[in-house]
Amino acid sequence: MLTLASKLKRDDGLKGSRTAATASDSTRRVSVRDKLLVKEVAELEANLPCTCKVHFPDPNKLHCFQLTVTPGFFCFVLCFLIDEGYYQGGKFQFETEVPDAYNMVPPKVKCLTKIWHPNITETGEICLSLLREHSIDGTGWAPTRTLKDVVWGLNSLFTDLLNFDDPLNIEAAEHHLRDKEDFRNKVDDYIKRYAR
Repeated sequence: MLTLASKLKRDDGLKGSRTAATASDSTRRVSVRDKLLVKEVAELEANLPCTCKVHFPDPNKLHCFQLTVTPGFFCFVLCFLIDEGYYQGGKFQFETEVPDAYNMVPPKVKCLTKIWHPNITETGEICLSLLREHSIDGTGWAPTRTLKDVVWGLNSLFTDLLNFDDPLNIEAAEHHLRDKEDFRNKVDDYIKRYAR
């Protein structure tokens, strides 16, 4: 964040001066993706849902970060208490990698926490239309989308985008349809075992 941003500023200052050798120019070049990410990370951090935290293991690599979603983490926003339903009390880790071709292609996201969810498999695959490069419903990835959209979308998988009608984890969706109480018990068991 600050480290990469200061690198970009330093690089911009050196553009006018031609004192550096051509060989060293290639070491100072910053990709379009990284320039976009400096702006998008600042926007993301300023507009992060209260149930989310973002962590950059290496501040020089904004294209690799971890997101923690904690549904049911009570926060007051304009005097409203947010209650996050089935997944309340869990702490769910996501790993995000932004490819070189970003923003023409979506980030790659995987859920690292084992979860019983209709839109997330137990191996971490995620069904969220904005993460699809091509989407039948027209709500897939577009170059106008940002990391903020991705984080808000992942957060919404625990509330309003929880979708039992078009599941990726069909077994979880059918379980919910058969026995909602037993579904809740299995979600609670997974939270206790994997999401603390």
